Order: sequence, then C-alpha cells, then structure tokens
Amino acid sequence: MTPDDKARPGPDPAGFGPALAHHAWRLSGRIVAGVGQLLLWILTGIGTLLRPVAVRLVGRLNGGTGRGQGTDTAPLPRWIGTWREVVGSWWFAPLTGLALTVAALAELAPRADSPLSLAGGFAVAATLPLVWRRENLRPVAAIVLGAVAASLLTGQSQLVTTGFAALYTLYALARHLPRQSTGVLAFGSVVTVAVVYTATSTLDDVPFPAVLIAVLAAIGLGDARRVVESAGRTEAEAAERTNETLTRLTAVQREQAVMRERARIARELHDVVAHSVSMIAVQAETAPYTMESLSPEARAGYTEIAKTAREALVEMRRLLSVLRADAQPEPDAANSPQPRLDRLPDLVEQHRGAGGRVDLAVHGDPRALSTTVELSAYRIVQEALTNARRHAPGAGVHVDLMFLPDRLAVRVRDEGASRTAVLDPAGPTSVDAGKTRLESSGPGGPGGGPGGGHGLVGMRERATMLGGRFSAGPAAEGGFLVEAELPLTSEGNSTRGHGSEGPPGRG
Repeated sequence: MTPDDKARPGPDPAGFGPALAHHAWRLSGRIVAGVGQLLLWILTGIGTLLRPVAVRLVGRLNGGTGRGQGTDTAPLPRWIGTWREVVGSWWFAPLTGLALTVAALAELAPRADSPLSLAGGFAVAATLPLVWRRENLRPVAAIVLGAVAASLLTGQSQLVTTGFAALYTLYALARHLPRQSTGVLAFGSVVTVAVVYTATSTLDDVPFPAVLIAVLAAIGLGDARRVVESAGRTEAEAAERTNETLTRLTAVQREQAVMRERARIARELHDVVAHSVSMIAVQAETAPYTMESLSPEARAGYTEIAKTAREALVEMRRLLSVLRADAQPEPDAANSPQPRLDRLPDLVEQHRGAGGRVDLAVHGDPRALSTTVELSAYRIVQEALTNARRHAPGAGVHVDLMFLPDRLAVRVRDEGASRTAVLDPAGPTSVDAGKTRLESSGPGGPGGGPGGGHGLVGMRERATMLGGRFSAGPAAEGGFLVEAELPLTSEGNSTRGHGSEGPPGRG
C-alpha cells in the first residue's frame, strides 16, 4: 500500500444516509407525479367523451338548446327559483326544524328508546331548537351543540339526525360569524371531537379522520358562503355607488349644458336684438330734430316709438339678467354661421344711417382669422357703436383694427356727447348723460352691477374667453374708449386671459 492510498479518504458514512433519503424522496415524488398525470389523462379523455352529453343535458336544463323552449320554461331555472322562494319564506325554518325532530324520534323508535328517556331528551334538544335558528342563531347553536356533545360524552348512541343537526349548526355559525370567531369555532370543535374519542367509545365505529373532515368541511363551507355573500354585497354596493355617481355626473353635465345655452342665448339676444332696438330708439329720438316739417302728431308718434323702444330695452335687460343667472359663458359660439370682419362696413353704414358719424381704419396686414376671433371683434365693435348711439348721439366715433403678428387689437373711441344735444325734452341733458355713462355699470364693474346693462359684460367675456385683454373707460382725449386685444395663438382659452381692465364704464 502506497502513501497515496493511505491518504485517499473513503466514503463518508455520515453523509450517505441523508443523500439516499433525498434521492428516495425525489423518486417517490416523480412516481406520484407520473401516477397523477396518468389519472389526469384518463379523466380528460372521459371528460372529452362525455362533454357533448353534458352540454346537451345542461342546455336542456337551462333551456338554451331545446327547440321551442325558452329560459322561462326551462326546468333548472324554474326549480332554482322555486327553491329560493321556499328557502326565503318565514316558515322554512320552523318546518325543517320540526321535520328533523320527528326524524330523530323516528330514528330512536327501532332502538326501543322512549322519547321521555335521556336519549330522547338529547335528540329533541339537538333538533327542536333549529325551529328558531333564524331569529336566535347563537343561543340555538349553543343548545344544539351542547346537547350533541353531552349525548356523546354520556355514552348515548349517535344518531344520524343529531349528527346532521350538529354539522348544519356549525355551517350556519361559520356563515354568520366573522373570520376570527370562525377560527375559534373550528379549534373548539376539533378539541371537542378529540375529547369525545379519548374519553368515550361512542364514535368508535366512525373513523376519527372522517369526523374531523366532516366538522372542518361544514365550518369551511359556511365561511366560504359568507365570503361569497360578502363579496356579492360589496359588488352590489360598488355598482350602486357607481350608478349614483354617473347619475350625479349626468345631472351636472346637463345643468352645465343648460347654463352654457342660457349664456349663449343671452349674449346673442343682447348683441343682435338690443342693437336693432337701440337703433330704432335713436332714429325715433333724432327724427324730430332732423326733419323740421314734421307735424305735432308725427313728433308725438316718434316720441312714443322712442319711449316704447326704451321700455323694450329695459324689459330685455331684465330677461337677460334671468338668463345670465348662474350661467357661464359659452366656450364656443362658432358652431353656426356668424358675422365676421368683412361685414364691418355694413355695420358702419347702419350707424351712419341712424345719424351717427363713424370712420373705420385698418392697420397692419389684413388676413383671414379664425371664426371665433372675427366674431368676437365684430360683436365688440357692434356693442361699442350701440353704446355710442345711446350715450353720445351724434358724436363722432373712430374704429381702429390693428392686425399685429400675434393678436388683433380693436379700439373704438367716441368723441363724447355734445353739451347742446338734447335727446328728449323729458330726458337727461348731456352733462347728466355723461354721468350716467360713468355709473351705468354699477359697483360691480363694467356692466356687471345691479341695474347695469350687459354690453360690457358680453365684450369682456368675448375677450377673456380667448385669453385676451379688455378695458373700457373715459378716454384721455375726451369721450369714451373701448379697447380689446384678441390673441391669435390661444383661441378658446378662457382661463389664461388677463381679465378686464380699466375703470368702470357703461353697460
């Protein structure tokens, strides 16, 4: 033997045993997996062969494949519906409880046990309380389970009916108790079964694992039923909350749509109708001073026309106040054909036809703009001319349009009312009219206070909804000045505007 042979170590006896056990464990696992896979193949083949029969049977039971049969007349839905009605009725619990008691007494009869004996007393105590299980589940369960346990511990023979009553009671308790209490119930039931098997021989004919599985299965089924019902209630509550949210959202959207439509109607009514009625009033008021040959009757007629037109304007402002209440500006007024800047000359001619003096100047490079920008500019000029006719009749008005690279600037300035101009013998003088021009908007800002008109409000809304600027007030060179800047790159953005500026003006 060489020195090398002496130094070579042999097999380790201490490590041989664990390695062999590990290989045996793996081999047994593979054998079990192979047997299980073989069984799965067999069951899959049987399922494939029986699938057409099962599908046809389920279809006929549910009424889905039978000819001339509907779901309403199918056997299974009809049976399920009838069973649910029976289970949900108030008399189901008393009827089944009494039936179980009678069955327990009938099971005792062949054993020559009288109902008045100890066994009969335990049988009645384990079944009869189930009559009141819906109203008083926990006290009933205590009586039933206590009677069954006492019967087993005192050596009484086990009845099928009392065993069923005990399992059903465990199922009902697990269905209604919370998860932690269900665990305590399961632990207590296992301990009780173990004590019965240890202390007595009553259940020796039944294997301990079978009883243990039956008890745990009853509790597990009850807990599973509770989980399913809780999940169903949660889903129903979530669906109900979702429906309520969608209903409220639909109502809010409908209300917002109504408010936007009211604002649009109010603005268009003011811009179009108020402009025309104001022209009628101005022409009727100025006619007696431009036509000297009028008869007294004609002068009175023109005065009545002017008075009626002014009253119509007042009533219209009241209507607009109602329409504008809690309403937001319409974000898009370009959905229908609207006037654009190419119609400004017609607007200027209308003003001149009413006896006014106006000149229109365009600066920069005129180009086609978006419909919203051109409509807003047109309405601003239209309202400014209407205000000039109302507050400064006969005064010269200068309209300037400036096409800048990033915006359109609108500037309308009237020269102010002449001190010698009197519109109506009963109306205000030019000095009073000038004061009215400065106070017509009220304390809330231009056109926004109580009693004021809606002209400046509409002009401000049109400018700010485009993200532009607006100002109105007395001009430094005299008269009244309205200025607006409408951006060309942020159309429709009403939240980025700088709002209105300038002192309070007329409405």
